[in-house]
Amino acid sequence: MGDRKKDVIRETDAEAIRLAKTLIRRARFGALAVIEPGTGSPLASRVGVATDIDGTPLILVSMLSAHTGAILADPRCSLLVGEPGKGDPLAHPRLTLVCRAARLERGSDEHARAERRYLNRNPKAKLYAGLGDFSVFRLEPKRASLNGGFGKAYLLERTDLVMTAPIVEELAAGEQSALDHMNADHGDAIAVYARHFAKAAGDGWIITGFDADGMDLALGDDVCRVFFPEPLRTARELRHVLVDMAKTGRVADETQSDS
Repeated sequence: MGDRKKDVIRETDAEAIRLAKTLIRRARFGALAVIEPGTGSPLASRVGVATDIDGTPLILVSMLSAHTGAILADPRCSLLVGEPGKGDPLAHPRLTLVCRAARLERGSDEHARAERRYLNRNPKAKLYAGLGDFSVFRLEPKRASLNGGFGKAYLLERTDLVMTAPIVEELAAGEQSALDHMNADHGDAIAVYARHFAKAAGDGWIITGFDADGMDLALGDDVCRVFFPEPLRTARELRHVLVDMAKTGRVADETQSDS
């Protein structure tokens, strides 16, 4: 029976890791499962989601919510992300992360970065993010279970999902200025990223976040993920990669138009 169970789990490869990262980075919400204080019963709630630069999920929650009291009492929790599409909802990819919740201290650099990234991704949350009863938590992944569809099950470790290299802090230092510059002055390039690399339709896409692996784009409530050809090694590479990707996309568009 044990061997049969092992056969169900596929070997984790680069494709599975990329799918898992895509599900996390694209998530606008997720199902948070916690342990109810006093009873020990499982309790699940829907929460808004964003990610820190290193890939760690972020949530912004009210202290009045039952799930917030639960993770303060016992930080063990899990987060399910992955939206169903047409047809059988069980045929669509989803990822369950086993996490430990860590509340970020308001006023700290870590909190400022996490709140900035959360609001870039979820701008409507600006209406209540500053209220005293709301807190930002990092959901530190310990491990994860990826279901890529029927017969596609994988087990992932924290190291598969979270970046720990120095580039995380390097990118964080200049991320907002890079975002503001791109969104204000290079909407044409962003349109190329969305259309060519994400195969996304529509005009008016903006970049909501950079990380070593790629960038997150949004158009209203629609989101898409664009990976860089290779992960960045230093923050200085970001500009060159963005320029090269815009050129690549434009050349492909011209070639397609001429054919």
